[in-house]
Amino acid sequence: MDIYQRDSPLQQQLKGDSSPLTEADLAANAILVAGLIAHWPHIPVLSEENLNQFAPGEQPPLYWAVDPLDGTKEFIKRNGEFTVNMALVVDGEPQIGVVGAPAQGLMYVGCAGTQWQGATMARKRSAAGWVDIGVSGYAPGADSNADANARRPLRVAMSRSHPSPELAAWLAPWGAIEARDVGSSLKFCLVAEGAVDVYPRLGPTCIWDTAAGHALVVAAGGHVCQMDGAPLRYATPAQTLNPFFLVWGQRAAPSV
Repeated sequence: MDIYQRDSPLQQQLKGDSSPLTEADLAANAILVAGLIAHWPHIPVLSEENLNQFAPGEQPPLYWAVDPLDGTKEFIKRNGEFTVNMALVVDGEPQIGVVGAPAQGLMYVGCAGTQWQGATMARKRSAAGWVDIGVSGYAPGADSNADANARRPLRVAMSRSHPSPELAAWLAPWGAIEARDVGSSLKFCLVAEGAVDVYPRLGPTCIWDTAAGHALVVAAGGHVCQMDGAPLRYATPAQTLNPFFLVWGQRAAPSV
């Protein structure tokens, strides 16, 4: 936030993939990676801003997935829609996720998975303190007399900086929708707290972009899958690019 609030223009450069990189990306990365290694030296770290140390095909039982500044374009625009993402991936499954939104004074934490003996929880912290959160449970096609969700439009989180024609085609069969353009992993957070029903991502993302939000949504009662319904997994961190995916505010993906 010290860098974000400067009066002078934010220093930036382009990485090899032409995505922007600021001083804040590197400063946050240094703090986070050093802290994780100091506290858990036996757990390796995958970070967007570090050289990938994992061997091709390696499937570590545990690793951290870190994005020190998710939504760098939003950071540069100073619209507040950037996050800090950290996830603990256990056997390819993100089981603990922390998403911070510094400019909005928000923190989201989710914990789910077999390792924690049923201690599933999803919480959000604002200036008012911590509250439990949960997904919307949207059920299209349900009996309209039994479920008010069936009588309203599908609420959809969309990427502010990465629109795509594939997304428009996916949305067409749903009919009425309410779209919300949001940057960074805040889209996962909106699903987790029930503010939207689905986040379809038909564009490129990497493990560090999604693992923390993925854990949060599952902990809040939601579902994350590939477009064909297969689980979205992160077993091989040397292969950082994700397939297209859907984030649903209920336990299973509904049919149109």
